[in-house]
Amino acid sequence: MAGKVSLKELLLMSIKTLTSNKLRSSLTMLGIVIGNASVITLLGVGKGAQKLATNQLSNLGANVLFVVPGNNDTRRRGVAFPRNLTLKDAIAIREQVPTIEQVAPQISSSEIIQYKSKSFGSTVLGVTPDFLTVRSFDIAKGRFITNKDQSTAKNVAIIGHELNNDLFLNESALGKNIRIKDQSFQIIGVMEPKGAVFGSNQDKNIYIPLKTMVNKITGKDPNYGISLSFISIKAKDSKAINAAKFQVTNLLRQRHKIIKDDDFAVRSQKDALSIVTTITGGLTLMLGAIGGISLLVGGIGIMNIMLVSVSERTEEIGLRKAIGARDTDILLQFLIESLILAALGGMLGTILGLGTVNAIKITTSLPANIETKVIIFTVSLSGSIGLIFGVLPAKRAAKLDPIVALRSL
Repeated sequence: MAGKVSLKELLLMSIKTLTSNKLRSSLTMLGIVIGNASVITLLGVGKGAQKLATNQLSNLGANVLFVVPGNNDTRRRGVAFPRNLTLKDAIAIREQVPTIEQVAPQISSSEIIQYKSKSFGSTVLGVTPDFLTVRSFDIAKGRFITNKDQSTAKNVAIIGHELNNDLFLNESALGKNIRIKDQSFQIIGVMEPKGAVFGSNQDKNIYIPLKTMVNKITGKDPNYGISLSFISIKAKDSKAINAAKFQVTNLLRQRHKIIKDDDFAVRSQKDALSIVTTITGGLTLMLGAIGGISLLVGGIGIMNIMLVSVSERTEEIGLRKAIGARDTDILLQFLIESLILAALGGMLGTILGLGTVNAIKITTSLPANIETKVIIFTVSLSGSIGLIFGVLPAKRAAKLDPIVALRSL
């Protein structure tokens, strides 16, 4: 083979060599296929988790602050929260903080709900009429709690969308009576679907007047009176969030006579979103790194097989050099073989990864998704790995002495 060999000829020879040993070529590609599919699947899952968390946080309501009992350290250690966040605190916030629009105190309790022979565990929330607008909830059927329901501690309830389906199937829930803790409650409304927040399905909740909750479900705390689970606060606008947070914090410090550590925490939707974005972003990077390791192992597999191939094809290489093949021709052929294996494996892995991401998206609530630029990057990376890990075998093949190689003939 005297003279320069064209790239087309080298490509055809490489394809012929790879197809002559289909099993080895397939097993070599398998590492890249698995690696590429892993990267795409894990990144898709990570992005899906980030999107899910962001969507759930948006369900909390716009321009909303949350006051919760216990400081951040208490919550991290998982100790029992203090019960000193009270209804009087909520009233003081509503009356004394100028940058807020509405306040919605809330008491939560897990209870068994009964309707005829059916019973379900559900979260019962004692709320005020302002809850609907502060938390951006909507009524699908019927009505919400009124000031009259609240002042008279009426036994009325509004149920979540999914709980409505569980209890009543195709029946109308309005006017029906359910039992909560041996108390009968008339259903006056059904909520629009809202989704889950941090694993808690809001569509299975029950909402009753706060005063009814205290008088007939939870009772008063002997030390603090009407103890709240948390307080939702709607600021006047997005620009007032920081000022409202500062004013609420100072007011509660004065009311609770705090000198050192706070016994409450004030959080905004923005704070929660920042924390979740940081966590899910780190998770996505970690998952991508795990997939990248799989891709690296696939590259090492290509190098290993190509080194074996060089040893097995010593006579072929010696013969080609003896009839005029240059070192560059031998080098390029082995590089092309590595690139074909990596590129083809990368494309098959991409198809498998995209299929897995779509399957996760269809079969679960996780909105798994992968960006086009990530797909392009992953396929390019797999091709680059083929080239990088093909260099050593290609150089070894190119440097073979034809006289030494032909001795084994």
